[in-house]
Amino acid sequence: MRSSLQELNGHITAGFTAEELAVIAHWLTSLGTHGRRGGATVAPIGRHGLRTQRSTHMGKVVMYASVSLDGFIADENDQPGPLFDWLLSGDVPLDDSGALKVSQVSYDYTRAYWDQIGATIVGRRVFDLTDGWGGTPPGGVDHVVVVTHRPPPDGWHAAAPFSFVDSVDAAVTQAQELAGDRLVEVSAGDVGGQVFAAGLVDEVRMDVAPVVFGSGRRFFGAVQAQHLLEDPDVVLQGNRVLHLNYRARR
Repeated sequence: MRSSLQELNGHITAGFTAEELAVIAHWLTSLGTHGRRGGATVAPIGRHGLRTQRSTHMGKVVMYASVSLDGFIADENDQPGPLFDWLLSGDVPLDDSGALKVSQVSYDYTRAYWDQIGATIVGRRVFDLTDGWGGTPPGGVDHVVVVTHRPPPDGWHAAAPFSFVDSVDAAVTQAQELAGDRLVEVSAGDVGGQVFAAGLVDEVRMDVAPVVFGSGRRFFGAVQAQHLLEDPDVVLQGNRVLHLNYRARR
């Protein structure tokens, strides 16, 4: 794992210590939880109107990122700027490392979410920039599904719990089978936007930072058409962040 630059949420961040990067990278890339320790559990929100080919007992698909007020997950230079300030703006350790400290509101909301994630979907760009995490899914995640049209890199660990598929539909199917009744998390951005546009996202989760980028990498990637969501069922204010959660309308 890089100590000066790390792929987070589909973009590069800098200025954190190696310890902070090791912790932040596990989550902000939407690459899962920090294990299943600590925090309360959250009762799953009922899913409705799912496509017939998706089993109703499988876990929800959640599209997630920290995002600017104007809908960007990184600026034009692929930098997050102050999007992640909220992770260092509190006094409650977010996991056992103690590298990240948030408000109590953010802890209760975020920790419980981490503990529900069973699999994560990433694009090839994230996979390559993190060197595939050496074949070990980060932060206690059991499975990673990579959307790519290229084969695994030479010398890739055949037994590693990574799956390589060539479409977002196949990625969601594979991730849900692997996660069982736990959540499947997909990072916002290009791949997340494709999953959303395909009607495969159950919830959109945003941690909104008080910053306007003006331009950069969009939360919904290349999505152009209008999509209505349900009213937010979570609106929580933390330090330097507003936590929002929307159910997809089907």
